[in-house]
Amino acid sequence: MSAPATGPATDVLPDGFQVQIDQSCVRRRDLRYLVGGSPTRVLKLSDAALGMTSADGRIAVHDPATRSLARTLLDSGIGLPRPMGGPAHDSVTIVIPVRDNQAGIDTLLRARGATRMIVVDDGSATPIHAEGEGVTLIRLPENRGPAAARNAGLAAAATDFVAFLDSDTVPTRDWLTMLLGHFSDPKVAIVAPRIVGRRRPSGGSVVSRYANAHSSLDMGPREAMVASGTALAYVPSAAMVVRREGFLGFDESLRVAEDVDLCWRTQHAGWRVYYDPVAKVRHDHRESLSELLDRHRYYGTGAAELAARHGPVAAPVMSTVPMAAAVIGLLTRTRLGLLISAILALHSIYRTRNALEGVPGREMMAAGFVGRGLAFGLLQAAQALLRHYWPVTLVVSLFWSRFRNLVWQLAIAEGIATWVRVQLLESRAPAMGPVGFLLMHRLDDLAYGTGLWQGVVKQASPSALRPMLRL
Repeated sequence: MSAPATGPATDVLPDGFQVQIDQSCVRRRDLRYLVGGSPTRVLKLSDAALGMTSADGRIAVHDPATRSLARTLLDSGIGLPRPMGGPAHDSVTIVIPVRDNQAGIDTLLRARGATRMIVVDDGSATPIHAEGEGVTLIRLPENRGPAAARNAGLAAAATDFVAFLDSDTVPTRDWLTMLLGHFSDPKVAIVAPRIVGRRRPSGGSVVSRYANAHSSLDMGPREAMVASGTALAYVPSAAMVVRREGFLGFDESLRVAEDVDLCWRTQHAGWRVYYDPVAKVRHDHRESLSELLDRHRYYGTGAAELAARHGPVAAPVMSTVPMAAAVIGLLTRTRLGLLISAILALHSIYRTRNALEGVPGREMMAAGFVGRGLAFGLLQAAQALLRHYWPVTLVVSLFWSRFRNLVWQLAIAEGIATWVRVQLLESRAPAMGPVGFLLMHRLDDLAYGTGLWQGVVKQASPSALRPMLRL
């Protein structure tokens, strides 16, 4: 099922809705100049707009002017939604696709409270049983995949909102309360919680600790608007709430990456997709190394499907031509390469400084932006060589010792940088030492890259490997 790409009928925020300016976008505690969002932009607030804003950067909607300012901030990604109300729980139905996981269904039935629930048995070998007041069981005669099962569940629901949960998840008690408020913005079609691992008293094995610390389902601790080509490109369908009016349907031809496809189609149709990590859902990650790696290989196969449908936004590397050239220059570790990188960096600083005209401290700000861009470019290049293009990297390394040495250094540096971000900056638990994390991370990349190349061969198209470079 794939509905026509129609956008929201209105974008009018209700009275009482509030928007908080992201403090990371504020420079020197001056709310007049706001720099941030994704992609990065500069907003200058007029005296009238400042008059609508509290000292801590909050706007409360109560008239056309505050409504317009709040919408501008939300759409730029500089404003964070702080809704004061939302739909009631009786306007939501939980839909759970399941195949051969009776224990997971039993756990969710105990945790659901009074919310309606539809369980879709997607061709289980042993039929699933689900009973209780407000519980509906749908049996599909054969396995059709999670996309089809979710679509069937939503079609059977009678409520305006539907919450999708996988059978190996357990939500916290107040997760729906935290998420439903976002739907008071009529442009929001999908809201997703943070998906974290189940708590284990002993911390679990190295595999389970890595899966909990660096799960591909965990989008991290920072709330944000979801959009293709940004740091938060999608949210997983293992746990999400959708507005029926804005639900475009999962593509049933996809057995993997159907959630990425849905998020991108939804965004392109004019709806908003939002991620709120305050709400949490716990997930049973893989315990076996072979199961974990095979699952990530399977995820990798979806890249080719996405590239076939969405083109450049599915590229493994996205950069501007000058920034890519600067990164390559740094990776050569030659005097000429470093000189070229320095010239390109200075030119980028100059252009960025001009774009920040009027912003206090724009010189240092421009230098910071370009420096972070170079750091991200180096990290992206390392990830591409070690994850997406690793078969090519391996072949070149066999015949070129200088490149081989670079690859070893990147493998260690990128792994440590990721460990620092995950374990120290984001404080994900349970903790892992850098050595164990590094080994698991490299195996994870090899598995995903293997799946990516399998998908490319199956599609007979290199689109999923093609970088996207802009001028």
